[in-house]
Amino acid sequence: MKKQWMKQIGLAFALVLGVIGLVACGDSKKEAEGQPKEVTIGIIRVPNDKTVAMKEKYFDEYFADKGIKTKFMFFDSGVAANQAFSSGAIDFAEMGYTNGVVALATDIPVELVWIHEVLGTNEALVVQEDSNINKIEELKGKKVATPFSSTSHYSLLNALKSKGLEKDVTLLDMQTSEIVAAWERGDIDGAYTWEPTLSELKETGRVLIDSKQLAEEGYLTANIELVHQDFAKKYPELVSDYLTALNEAVTLYREQPEKAIKSAAEQLEITEEDAKEQMEGTTWLSIKDQLSDAYLGTNDKPGQFTTVFYDTAVFLNEQGAISKVPTKEAVEKFINTEYLEAIQIDKE
Repeated sequence: MKKQWMKQIGLAFALVLGVIGLVACGDSKKEAEGQPKEVTIGIIRVPNDKTVAMKEKYFDEYFADKGIKTKFMFFDSGVAANQAFSSGAIDFAEMGYTNGVVALATDIPVELVWIHEVLGTNEALVVQEDSNINKIEELKGKKVATPFSSTSHYSLLNALKSKGLEKDVTLLDMQTSEIVAAWERGDIDGAYTWEPTLSELKETGRVLIDSKQLAEEGYLTANIELVHQDFAKKYPELVSDYLTALNEAVTLYREQPEKAIKSAAEQLEITEEDAKEQMEGTTWLSIKDQLSDAYLGTNDKPGQFTTVFYDTAVFLNEQGAISKVPTKEAVEKFINTEYLEAIQIDKE
């Protein structure tokens, strides 16, 4: 009798433990559904706000402290990053905005949420030093390499078009590493590319025109940040947190430039002199700048970058880089400032 009573008590205790276990598992599952275990971030090798944020561990304040891991993946170009977005392999990625145009035109499920930097002297058209090419017009009949669908590609096409040479120069689609190899072999006469590849070519070459000069002529280019729509829909607050971390890096650069330059140099394992030259060749934007009429504007009142984005889509379509031009309404929807606006509201 005593044994039977003890057995019943044991069964009851086991049932209680089981219920507690189920409740605990349910709570654990609920917490897991409330936030991701890991955020995958695409990066490029340029000393910008994201590079500084990584070195200064600003992302840790919003992710690691919540138990969320951050995984960084390097991409040589926006083309590869777009492929990763298409497969659902990444949550965020930076790229030249022309690849953002491609993403929208090819229905990749992403949104534009940030402008990293407006490009300037850090992207340029260079030719071999020992060549007889001293101006753009002398590129007629020559071979020039650039990563297709990139900001460099867009700038190069506009530079050639301005001189009526868009059909008289052979353009070769190459990744940055391929450009360096082709340059050293003497297979190409010139290249339009970005840092750090640009500095390598400048050692034995000279600049004909850069993106700062082209921006002054009306052809603004920039690096942007895209987020996968699935991630943004599930975790809008984390998108705002992510952008806040980038803004902290912009603030550091503005208030303590030497510290930001050192951080970028250490993160990329380059000299501080190189980091400084590249960073000073671009324009960094704060949240306030992003939401101004000159750039992204707001969802209610789109900024001038919307027009730049649409005009670029038209241009790329004319060049055969994309098969269709997104509508202006689609562009305005693609550039989503709600995450930035949420940060502004929180600060007010």
